[in-house]
Formats: sequence, structure tokens, C-alpha cells
Amino acid sequence: MYIVIVGAGKVGYFLAKRLCQNKHGVSIVEKDKTTCEEIAKELEVLVIRGDGCDPQILEQAGAARADVVAAVTGDDEDNLIICQLAKELFRVRRTVGRVNNPYNEHTFSELGVDVPMNSTEIIAKIIEEEVSFSDFVSLLSFKRGKLAIVRVDLPRESPVIDKQVKDIQWPENSVLLSVVRQDDVIVPRGDTVLRAGDDVIALTMVGNESQLSNLLAGKL
Repeated sequence: MYIVIVGAGKVGYFLAKRLCQNKHGVSIVEKDKTTCEEIAKELEVLVIRGDGCDPQILEQAGAARADVVAAVTGDDEDNLIICQLAKELFRVRRTVGRVNNPYNEHTFSELGVDVPMNSTEIIAKIIEEEVSFSDFVSLLSFKRGKLAIVRVDLPRESPVIDKQVKDIQWPENSVLLSVVRQDDVIVPRGDTVLRAGDDVIALTMVGNESQLSNLLAGKL
């Protein structure tokens, strides 16, 4: 894939580094001259100095051929404008927008950002989960709020314990993504058996969370 990243702070830098390691084509747009020079020395990416809200800058970064544009600056307004330009002007198939203020997440979804990334909300939910010892937590919603990624800590009384994945009747439009078992991350297959204490990560339609919770945890 070819990905344009706008914003070269810590989020943008480590995102670019990870994508490069995975052999993706990457370009970075950043306003700060010193930051651009440092990234150009450290990473094998195209670095464009300029304002990502400027269509000409996005064009120089290769937005017209990008599979994804990720706007990860510290300014929500800029991130929203960048994602809208990518969609409407360059017809980019997928946009990712960093949401710095949790109150803006709904606006991002309503205005067409495919994946509003609200790291504050994710961290808060994980903290609340640990404090309350909840078995079920919704980590992330995207695709304009229609899909959700959820995490379930399987209790001993879960109805799916000791069952193979293929034998479980999953809710409609729900997919098991991964199973975390102690220090191991398991990519599930049909013959994968779920165990008590597994952390299960699943994708489901928003509105199906209660069904998934009943199936995996046996309660809401």
C-alpha cells in the first residue's frame, strides 16, 4: 500500500516507521523544517515540508495515488480538513483521522472520516476496564460508527469455554480477530479452542455488542 501521513510528531513518526518496516510506501507531510530534516535522515520515506491542509502539498505527497491518508496532527480541525480533502479531491479510499478532543469524535464520523482514532477514549476504556474488572469493553468504533472492535476477557462460566471456534454460533456480522493467551497472541482458526482467561478481540456491528457479550462472557 501507499500511505500519506500528515503530522510528524511522535504518533506520525512511529506510524511511518512501522509501516516502512512492513514494506509499505510512505510519505510524510510536516510543517516544521527541523522535524522534516530529522525524519529524512532516519527513515526511507518521502518527506514534504508544508501544510497538509493545502491541496498542492497533499498532491506533492502523492495523495492522488494513496490507498490511505492518515491525518495525525495535534489539531482536530486540520485532521478533519485533511481527511475531507483526501476523500473529495483525491478520491482516497480510506482516511484515518486522529481525534485529540474526544468530543469531536462524532463530528469526524458524521463528516466521513473512515476511522476516527480517539486514543484518549481507548485508553480511558482500558483503564476503566481494569478498575471495574469488567469482562467486556468496546475498544474502538469506526466506519462512521457502524463497526466496533471489542475485547472480552473470557470468564470460567463463559459458554464458549473449551469449544472450537468453528462450533460457536457467532452473532451476525461478527468476526473473531485474535486471542491473547498469557504472553501469546493467537490468530484463530476453525480448530482453535477457547480457554478460560483468554482475552478475545472481535469485530462486530455496532448494536451487536450485547449479543457478543452474552455469547462470550455470559452477561452484559
